Amino acid sequence: MKNNDQKFLKIAVNQAQKSVQLGGFPAGAIIVKNGKIISRGVSLGFKLNDPTNHAETSSIRKSCKKLKTTDLSGCVLYASLEPCLMCFQVSNWAKISKIVFTCKKTKEMSNKNYYEGNNDIKKINKKNNHKIKIKYLPNYEEEMLEMIKKWEK
Repeated sequence: MKNNDQKFLKIAVNQAQKSVQLGGFPAGAIIVKNGKIISRGVSLGFKLNDPTNHAETSSIRKSCKKLKTTDLSGCVLYASLEPCLMCFQVSNWAKISKIVFTCKKTKEMSNKNYYEGNNDIKKINKKNNHKIKIKYLPNYEEEMLEMIKKWEK
């Protein structure tokens, strides 16, 4: 399972690169069910003037449309960055079973308004009715931090 997590995280990181190429923020996500990619998302909120157009939320919307449901139980969200509070709660409402991400949010990212603040999704998860398994695999964290630095320039 760990190798699959790494493989799918790399695809989420590739989505972040695609997001930058499309003029968006360096964040990417995919939704996987039963080992198959259901959808891919990029973060074009700044470009589309849509504050809800984050990679995670975009991939959840696409998965729900494709599967014709709002219940994504059994699905895993792979994200290049730690999901923001909005994306985490959208994942909660969609009943995502597990989130795997590769780059933790930093205080610097919050200060630059890439995040809504220093909310801890693990603490929030404990208070939610639906509990999501949250897994941090730092395999591509340095790559993501470099991608963000390049994007800022």
